[in-house]
Amino acid sequence: MDVAVAQLFTGLSLGSILLLAALGLSLTFGQMGVINMAHGEFIMAGCYTTFVVQQVISATGVALIVSLIVGFIVGGLLGAALEAGLIRFMYDRPLDTLLVTFGVGLVLQQLARNIFGAPAKNVVAPEWLTGGIAIAGTVVPKTRIFIMVLAVTAVIALAVALKATPLGRRIRAVVQNRSLAETSGISSRFTDLSTFFIGSGLAAVAGVALTLIGSTSPTIGQSYLVDAFLVVVIGGLGQIKGTVIAAFGMGLLNSFIEYSTTASVAKVIVFIVIVVFLQVRPQGLFTVRTRSLA
Repeated sequence: MDVAVAQLFTGLSLGSILLLAALGLSLTFGQMGVINMAHGEFIMAGCYTTFVVQQVISATGVALIVSLIVGFIVGGLLGAALEAGLIRFMYDRPLDTLLVTFGVGLVLQQLARNIFGAPAKNVVAPEWLTGGIAIAGTVVPKTRIFIMVLAVTAVIALAVALKATPLGRRIRAVVQNRSLAETSGISSRFTDLSTFFIGSGLAAVAGVALTLIGSTSPTIGQSYLVDAFLVVVIGGLGQIKGTVIAAFGMGLLNSFIEYSTTASVAKVIVFIVIVVFLQVRPQGLFTVRTRSLA
């Protein structure tokens, strides 16, 4: 029983990380149809933002909170710059966005190496996140619990923003019918820029969370990029609820399979399950009419 509970929390923890990594991608890829291969580097930007903020603010607890805010802004600005400089000219050429953003990702990786060096950088977790909490006979690290809470908070905030704010309504209008939205007086350019800002900012927030469970390196984002795309595709393009279910589903499946095999074997089995699922339901768990499906 203790083993099952331990694996359950391990799966939920992994699912939370995947959810944070994929949440921003559910906007830029799922709703806008942009294959952003630089999404991993936006995650990396959040990691290095946390490192820099902690060098400036000695109080680690305050530094973490500040990093979440600053990281969101830094990631958002990078995403907005990418959208305004390159992506805006390629909305009707999704494969070109793949090639261009892949190149941008390589440039950002090299830029990180030039600024911070190739060796990994460590970020110290605040004291209030050290240790663990005993739950059902299993000690769960506080850092993992914090990441779970952060993931749930990010999902709720994004869902409320899309459903209850004027910007969210404009985003949904442009995604579903760009021409009609423009004739209604909605600026599609501002909406595109805002959507990319939010999606990229959420990627950086994921990077801030990742510093709590590992070191920071120029290639850290690439470790989660493919899984993030898979989560969005499995959940259904543009569907936040599908992204949530897919992220936790992948996390739990990987956790329980890995317990009886190895990490590498678990990865292979999970990938096979995903391929089979997409053969049966290629549209994912949920579907919605978006620009990427038009």
